[in-house]
Amino acid sequence: MRALLFLLLFPVVQANAETVKVGSKRFTESYILGEILARAAGGQHRAGLGNTAILYEALRSGAVDVYPEYTGTIAREILKTEENLDLAALNARLAAVGLQASVPLGFSNSYALGTRLPLKTISELAKHPEARIGLSHEFLGRRDGWPGLKQAYALPQEPRGLDHGLAYEALAAGELDVIDLYSTDAKIERYRITVLDDDRRYFPAYDAVLLYRADAPGRFPEAFAAWKGLEGKIDNATMVRLNARAEIDKVPFAEVAAEFLGASSTAKRTFWSALFAPDFGRLLAEHLMLVCVSVAAAVLIGVPLGIVAARQRWLEQPVLVATGLIQTIPSLALLAFLIPLTGAIGIIPALIALFLYALLPITRNTHAGLTQVPAGLVQAGTALGLTPPRILRHVELPLALPTIMAGIKTSAVINVGTVTIAAFIGAGGFGERISQGLALNDHTVLLAGALPAAALALAVHGLFEALERSLWRAPR
Repeated sequence: MRALLFLLLFPVVQANAETVKVGSKRFTESYILGEILARAAGGQHRAGLGNTAILYEALRSGAVDVYPEYTGTIAREILKTEENLDLAALNARLAAVGLQASVPLGFSNSYALGTRLPLKTISELAKHPEARIGLSHEFLGRRDGWPGLKQAYALPQEPRGLDHGLAYEALAAGELDVIDLYSTDAKIERYRITVLDDDRRYFPAYDAVLLYRADAPGRFPEAFAAWKGLEGKIDNATMVRLNARAEIDKVPFAEVAAEFLGASSTAKRTFWSALFAPDFGRLLAEHLMLVCVSVAAAVLIGVPLGIVAARQRWLEQPVLVATGLIQTIPSLALLAFLIPLTGAIGIIPALIALFLYALLPITRNTHAGLTQVPAGLVQAGTALGLTPPRILRHVELPLALPTIMAGIKTSAVINVGTVTIAAFIGAGGFGERISQGLALNDHTVLLAGALPAAALALAVHGLFEALERSLWRAPR
């Protein structure tokens, strides 16, 4: 068992070797910049980790060392100030939390509102309460997002939340009238979207910089020397072109970064090349490791909990209700809560969350299997002089085993699907492709992540079915 656990965790141990760890958020531009930074410095890219809050916690905990950020976001979201601060002023305040920012990349990517309505300014939008607005979930909650914008312009609309990667298509299909966008988005011109003028100058400057732990330059001097060479090298037109390569030409983020850094790529991507890309083996190993370790831990805890609930009636409802309540917590919310609690992103909070989600089927089925054992058989064991522990071991558990195995099978199959959510905090697995596909609204990448996960769930189900048949096969 220890050898198996070592083999499953070995790729993770290798990935956590002392190399600079670059993070990125879950939108096209951040993916690309993260790949550029990682390739330029020979570092590890922990891609698509979610929103600012998650990356900030990842920086502070040391789960990542650096990620591309924007000055306006640093001021509003991290430092919680409405002041317009230059880079020196930002660094003076970031020092208090052990962070620094530098290496201006050369472009500014401001938030904006886009529409296909005959409007020119955000002020005009206030006169159209019927306008249907769709906003990314992060923008809906940011200090420099919808709450402040609504107040500054007295906007009467109630927006819907949706993924940024889907917003442009929803606008083009006429399902929405207004969306939030980034000024360097490649799809603005393609969909002939009017960028509304921020006539009251609500949005601050969003100059792209590197945000990193204060000790990172000393630990990775070669990486920061390489990144210094990127200073001022990516202007707005270049960033729009890089985004277009990913969003419109459907070139993988890694290849876009390689092209920018001087490498050429002539390979044409097909569904099969996307499905069996070089990262297939790594993603499969990560996915299997997360499922196996979390379910194994749930068996070690869930089965005893089920036994306790069946034996101690006063604990029955507390145990079952507690494990049931865990299932009601949205997975992303639980993962986000575990990041500051564990001081880490990636494997550790993902395993804890998956373990908690796997408990209910195992605990409940163990309890159900034991309570359904006929009382007469237990009494017969007592009459034969068997002690309660021996009755449990030789009578009750063997009779309850089919029900217990069904619970373990259910947990394993469910966790194969739930693992895909863990990719949003850098835990790996096929969810990485699903996250990237959502960011790009690229069905090929989505399917390249979803189909292997679905096939793995079917394989796990089939494996348990075969195991159950071998266990219950009657002796000849």
